[in-house]
Formats: sequence, C-alpha cells, structure tokens
Amino acid sequence: MFKGSMTALVTPFRNGELDLDTLKQLVEWQISEGTSALVPVGTTGESPTLTHAEHETVVTEVVKASAGRVPVIAGAGSNNTLESLRLAQHAESVEADAVLVVTPYYNKPTQVGLIAHFTAIHDATSLPIFIYNIPPRSVIDMSPATMGELAKLPRIVGVKDATGDLARVSAQRMTCGTDFIQLSGEDATAHGFNAQGGVGCISVTANVAPGLCAQLQAATAAGDYAKALEVQDRLMPLHQAIFTEPGLVGVKYAMSKLGLCSEEVRLPLTGLTDGTRALVDAALRHAGLLN
Repeated sequence: MFKGSMTALVTPFRNGELDLDTLKQLVEWQISEGTSALVPVGTTGESPTLTHAEHETVVTEVVKASAGRVPVIAGAGSNNTLESLRLAQHAESVEADAVLVVTPYYNKPTQVGLIAHFTAIHDATSLPIFIYNIPPRSVIDMSPATMGELAKLPRIVGVKDATGDLARVSAQRMTCGTDFIQLSGEDATAHGFNAQGGVGCISVTANVAPGLCAQLQAATAAGDYAKALEVQDRLMPLHQAIFTEPGLVGVKYAMSKLGLCSEEVRLPLTGLTDGTRALVDAALRHAGLLN
C-alpha cells in the first residue's frame, strides 16, 4: 500500500489564502500521472505557516479529492506531543490512511524522549505511523537502535528517511526488520536508496514531474536500475535547481511555469532570486517538461 512515488504535496495559495480549487486539481493530476500516494501538510505543504484550522482543512480536502484512489499520509508532526497527537486524531477522523510524524524540532529530546513521543502518538490513534527523520531541519537524529525499538509497536510501520545517508537503509533493516517500510525523503538519492532496500520516495520534485518520478520508482521496483538511472539523469538537474533555495519555493516556481499553481509562498519564505529561476527553467527544459 505504501510504496512508489509519493508526492509531498504543496499547499497552493491565492492572495494569502488557501486555494482549494487548485489543490483539488493537483490531486487529480497527481493521480493521473501515476503518483502512488499523497502526503499533504508536510514541510513542502508549508505546515509551519498554516493555522491549525488550515492544516485540518487541507488534510480533509485531499482525502475527499483522492476518494480512496491512492493512500493519503497526512502530516501530523509537531514538537509538542499533545499537538501532534491531536493532528493525528484529526487525520484519523477524516479517514486519512496514515500519518507522517517528524522528530520533534527545536526542543531537542533525547532518544528516550523520542520513544516516549512516538509511543504516545501510537497509543492515541489506530492509523499507521511513519517516522520522519530529518536531522538537518529538526537537529535531532533518530538512531537505528531507537527506530528498532519503535518498530516493535504494531502501528509504527515505516520511516521517511531524509538523512541522506544510504548506509542507514541497511542499518535500519537490521534493527527494524526487512518488512519495515523505508521511504526516501531526499529526491537526489532516491535511486540509490531503493537499491539498498527502500521501496519508495516522498518527493518534492514529484509536484512538478510526477510522471518521471513514478517511472523511476517503477523501474527500481522491477529491478531495472539501468532504466531508472536514465530517468534519474533527466531529473537530477531539477532536483538540484529546486533545492538551491528552500525546496518548496523552488518547486512552486517550477509548477507556476507549467501553469499548475501560483508560486506564492508565505513569509518568512520569499520568492526565488532571478539566478535560481534561470536554473529551474534550464532544469525543466533538460527534463523535457518545458519547451
């Protein structure tokens, strides 16, 4: 159920407000392009600057629009355990298929604190839970040993791994077992991640290139890494250009070039510089997405 190309969905805005019509159109397009799951209100969905009400609205609308055709893994992360728990319970109430819970940022819990945080959320919902381990943003790095302890809980089913360390996949297979669902959280290493034992990617680039990202994932699942590498070569400049500045800013600009949504983001993020725009434009042409 949880494998392949999963899009870390942007939250489109119009004049500072949620653009729900465009959000629904994006869901339709993503599904038609072969995306295997949708992940709303993560960092790429601008969860840090959404109100709680907006966060819940986005999850609700994505679940409705997807209508069971692909799984919805709702962002439910916070550095406040009670808040994360509440977001997970809301996701369950609107029939999301799973939740994505980031390691608590800023307050820097210990490994023991991480276990307590995730256990509390696990015990408060019946949904499958994906751990989101992203040390560059949260500062905290969940160790493979800690992840192995959490994997013993029946509803902690996998990880979105954004460490960029491909050796982690093998280490986590050792501590969590081979059935633990390992998803890359870094577009540029998704090809190699699957070779190590991963089964998919929660992708930023898939917002603008869902078909290509789905092709790459399908090729690795079939064991055709040569074909997957051809797709990766088309995508790599786009991965790099999108993340020259904050990735959601880069991908919203790329989407705006294809007429998919506005490039509007919320402060403290701002629009791309002219130099980065040129990089994204060139990368879109290299990928065959822009004339």
